[in-house]
Amino acid sequence: MTDNVVPLFKEPQNPPDMAPAASPPVPSDAPAERVRVWRRTVRGLRVVVAHERTRTAARLVARHGMYVIGGTRITAKRTWDGRTGSRYERMLRAAEAAGNWEEAKEWEDRLTRFRAARHHRRMDLLKAPLDLAKSAAVGTGLTVGSLLALGVVLAIANEDVTDVIAPIAAVIDAIGWIVYIATVVWGPAIVLGPWLALLALWGLGRHQQTAPQWTLPAQQRDDAGAPITPSIVVTALRDLGIAPMRKAIKEMGDAGAAMLGPIRIAGCGVEVDATLPSGVSTKEVQERRRKLAENLGRHEHEVFITLPAAARTVRLWIADSGALDEPIGPSPLVTDTKTGANYKSGKAPWGQDLRGDAAALSLYQRHLLITGLSNQGKTAALRALALWLALDKTVEFRIADLKGVGDWGMFDGLATTLIQGPTDDHVIQATEMVEELVAEMERRIQMPPGTVFTPLIGIVDEAQVAFMCPAIGDDKRPYGGSKATSRYFMAVRKIHNQGRAVDVLLWEGTQDPTDQNLPKLVREGAHTRVSLVLGTESQARMALGDKAVDGGAAPHLLRQDLDKGTLVVASGGITIPAGQTSITVRTHHIDDEQAAEIADRAKALRDGITTAHTVGNVEQYDPLADILTVLGTEARVLTQEVLKRLTALNGKAYGRWSFIDLKRVLDHTGAEPYKSDGRMVIGRDRVARALTNRPDEGSASAAE
Repeated sequence: MTDNVVPLFKEPQNPPDMAPAASPPVPSDAPAERVRVWRRTVRGLRVVVAHERTRTAARLVARHGMYVIGGTRITAKRTWDGRTGSRYERMLRAAEAAGNWEEAKEWEDRLTRFRAARHHRRMDLLKAPLDLAKSAAVGTGLTVGSLLALGVVLAIANEDVTDVIAPIAAVIDAIGWIVYIATVVWGPAIVLGPWLALLALWGLGRHQQTAPQWTLPAQQRDDAGAPITPSIVVTALRDLGIAPMRKAIKEMGDAGAAMLGPIRIAGCGVEVDATLPSGVSTKEVQERRRKLAENLGRHEHEVFITLPAAARTVRLWIADSGALDEPIGPSPLVTDTKTGANYKSGKAPWGQDLRGDAAALSLYQRHLLITGLSNQGKTAALRALALWLALDKTVEFRIADLKGVGDWGMFDGLATTLIQGPTDDHVIQATEMVEELVAEMERRIQMPPGTVFTPLIGIVDEAQVAFMCPAIGDDKRPYGGSKATSRYFMAVRKIHNQGRAVDVLLWEGTQDPTDQNLPKLVREGAHTRVSLVLGTESQARMALGDKAVDGGAAPHLLRQDLDKGTLVVASGGITIPAGQTSITVRTHHIDDEQAAEIADRAKALRDGITTAHTVGNVEQYDPLADILTVLGTEARVLTQEVLKRLTALNGKAYGRWSFIDLKRVLDHTGAEPYKSDGRMVIGRDRVARALTNRPDEGSASAAE
């Protein structure tokens, strides 16, 4: 039976002369091709997304979208504030946070009155339907009666009884027209109304600048000169990352500005005091100076944080954008050739403070220390003070420049001693110069009470060279170091201890302070402490002291090379704002040529000073020949006696000589001092032999 079944479907049969149908060929590299296409697509999308036009378009959409969202938020907040007592509650919390209890009580009373008035309005709303129905009935009756009365008057006047209802008909026609106009306008109003509302919200958000900073155009994002307002300052403090600060300001709401004092114009910037909420320390704000500056749209060096007298308060000085990069102008010493000086009552015109006011420093009976990194204007700042004081002809200068590149060369003929050079020999001479200051100080102390002394100023520039000097004297005492055996250290300490009382003062300039090159006792002995830019906070504390740094002094936050001549001063000789421990000063720059002109004016005020030159300076005398002269015919003479005879021969040249100077001239000549019967002497034959055998060119410059 199965043989008779016909299949419903029959597989097609290929003709005998045809091969089976083949499938389309598949490329062997199809997966690699798809990967390449995918990579090209991704690369193209990346280029499109990263293109500036795409980013500008995205910022445009985001900016205007945020305007609408911000406008909606502001409108909702205003509506909520108008319907509830949230505004009064925020003010109440702000007053409590500030500790102003009287103001808090006043806001509480206002909140109570607002709630009572709101309750009265709500009770009136309950009676409003009945009152509205009564008012509508009475109003309708009065209106209809008035119109009928008017119609009667018209009917009598026109002798037409139909005029009785004419006023009512006119009112009905007017209502019909109003309804007709409303039906015509209603459709477009329904369509345009939401768009007009959206436009109003956009305009409000744009006016209040509710869009984030990143959505603004490039020229607005880069504009760091926006004026400082209370909301900007509060927002900057809120976003410092201090949790108690953020929480307190958030609870204050719009009243966060209550923590601010008035914003005052202060020179090339503004100044504002901010009272911090409970739980926030002033140190936490000081440690976030960079973040605060960036939140304010400023660079770090354009914001200074100090601590006024009020507790839990920081004083912010915020510069106008770029103002601190502009020069402050020439010194009055350069522009006014008639400028004088008075050591006792005058003040040196040093520069300007950050407020743009003149910064003048009193130098009367004050030891001075100025420090900073190399090539930041330390010598120029120190020299500017000396140039001003040089215009007081009663002041005597003794100067040791241990750099020796000619920065103090204009004081040749103005200072009684001028040492210039960085070698150990120069340090030895600088030490002896300071020891001579000590001797003069001790002489003055022994004078009768009431004796008036002329000012004597000793200046040692690059004093770290003296502290680090390894030289040791014949008495086995080191010249450098910070121990009680150090000659330079002990001489400085003695002057710091008693020199002020008799107008013997010491000014030191040093760089990159450490405990090794600027000992603690020397730092603390200066009445005026000044610092230019430094590398670390620990160095700032060495330079200015812990009190000044804890009070906001931050020379370590100045910019190296960019803030040349800008320094921080801790001194009673300069006007410092109340409650602060230091002041930042931008000094006038006086170049070498201008300094020489000022020095010439100072020399003209004096009768003439012969500067005692030392190693590195040429003198028109021959020490070796002079030594032979004072030896006379004696075979040998005591060194002390030789020094006395040299002083008598040429007091200007040899009046300040010591055994070290004498030994230095005779070293390596074969005529060195030697002991005879236990005492140091100089032999005549040896000196004569050395003078005979030396080169001819040595005679004129043997003092070098």
